[in-house]
Amino acid sequence: MTKTTESWGTRVGLILAMAGNAVGFGNFLRFPVQAVQNGGGTFIIPYLVSFLLMGIPLLFVEWSIGRYGGNRGFHSTPFMMQSLDKRKVWKYVGVFGIFSNIGIASYYTFMESWTLSYLVHSVKGTFTGMSQEGVVDVFNSYVALDQATLFPLESLAFFVFVLALNVFILSKGLSGGVEKVAKIGMPLLIGFGIVLAIRAITLKSGVDGAVNGGSVGLNFLWTPQFDSMWNPKVWFAAAGQMFFTLSLGMGSIHAYSSYLKKKDDIALNAMSAGWMNEFVEVVLGGAIIIPISIGYLGVDRVVELAGQGGLGMGFKTLPYLFAQWGPWLSVVAGFMWFGLLFFAGITSSLAMGVPVMGFLTDEFKWSRLKSSIVFGVIILFLGLPTVLFFNQGVFDEYDYWTGTFSLFVFAALEVILFSWFFGMDKGWKEINAGADIKVSIIFKYLLKYVTPPILIIVFIGAIITPEGNDWTGAIHSLLSGNGWIFDSGSLVGKIMNSGLYDQLAKATSPEEISSIKEKILLTNLSRILLLALFVAISLVVRKAYRRHKKEGRGF
Repeated sequence: MTKTTESWGTRVGLILAMAGNAVGFGNFLRFPVQAVQNGGGTFIIPYLVSFLLMGIPLLFVEWSIGRYGGNRGFHSTPFMMQSLDKRKVWKYVGVFGIFSNIGIASYYTFMESWTLSYLVHSVKGTFTGMSQEGVVDVFNSYVALDQATLFPLESLAFFVFVLALNVFILSKGLSGGVEKVAKIGMPLLIGFGIVLAIRAITLKSGVDGAVNGGSVGLNFLWTPQFDSMWNPKVWFAAAGQMFFTLSLGMGSIHAYSSYLKKKDDIALNAMSAGWMNEFVEVVLGGAIIIPISIGYLGVDRVVELAGQGGLGMGFKTLPYLFAQWGPWLSVVAGFMWFGLLFFAGITSSLAMGVPVMGFLTDEFKWSRLKSSIVFGVIILFLGLPTVLFFNQGVFDEYDYWTGTFSLFVFAALEVILFSWFFGMDKGWKEINAGADIKVSIIFKYLLKYVTPPILIIVFIGAIITPEGNDWTGAIHSLLSGNGWIFDSGSLVGKIMNSGLYDQLAKATSPEEISSIKEKILLTNLSRILLLALFVAISLVVRKAYRRHKKEGRGF
């Protein structure tokens, strides 16, 4: 068994770190937009159902696997999986728990660097007096590495700085680095969020240029559109958001809980971290972007902007709206908003580094410093394509394959492993060992009979999503002999690059045709790079496994 001196300093620090792992950009940028696009207040119903049927059960599973594996000397998922069942294939399933963290961190740290740069711009007053189009141009120039920003190659410089900051904090260990950041960052994040939410809700029509009161935005966001209730698209969106926001299927929760002792509580800790994330997302995340945007731009314009995603609203819209509040208040609002996003980002990216460092220290006996530097070098190498070719779609490819596809695959397989191969009786005993609360017996049956099939159904739905998410129309088309047309966002559509080829078919100018062909090439190359990463991690895991066998270390 590998010995480790790593541990959490306090229970509060562990819960804040776990919550920080889950609380990220999705809470403030993705959730409100998803709600707007999927039935407003109705969206919260499938969202909470997904949380209860998949979210909480999977939190129990991942905390349990982490603690169980950690007490056997494993602090990353490949050998945690095999410690539950001796079949060799499970260690390769566990590769997803390293692969996802590296892949997501490669583009997530780039997003994180935007927040720090925009915080600097807000304090400097860059957006003061700028038109909406001007703010949009700043972002477009930033991600295009335009020379006209703060200084040449600003986005690249901030990316390297933020990555170096992550490496430095990781080198300080759990209690000395990650936990300290969580103890500072999470309270500030929540505090900034509460202040901005109060300001958003108390907006008054006619004051500072607002055309609507803040309550109009809240009413719009949370007014149920019951006709969308039974649309499969809404349920898929809710399940996807729940996965995204809880950081499930990544391996970071496993790594964090692997540093717990055998009888340390996981039941109450998992519930506390999960519900803290839900509070931040539903209460704070739903009370900032949409109320402020509708207050100034009106409902129709916000619906249009929501179709472009949360990133656009957070970085292209809010800086312009904050500027309407006057020179001092706009600086404070910008500082809080981008400070909030920065803390949400860095607490999540640090969690992505812990499983990788755990594997390197376990299997190669490397120091924290060496492991953190190696992690940083890997992220720099893999992240540069997302910086240099952001507008060519590389960023989006990383996000889909490591931030969506891999999460569902790993989560589905790990719950099957835990419930059916490790055994639900043993698993239930593990969940309740040292528990500070009595876990309802309902979750035992959910884990065995409900959560696995739901995950499989959701995953299959993502594979064969029909064009326009029109499931009723697709079924009628199939039954009438006209076939099934896949949506460009489905797994099949992604592999076939159907969205890009549709754009290519409609392109007219040589410049546009050349640009789309370049996107297709870079999209395919980014997939090859990610596949090579998965294979490389698998080979390293295989080598480590052989060393285990040679040294007589069992599972």
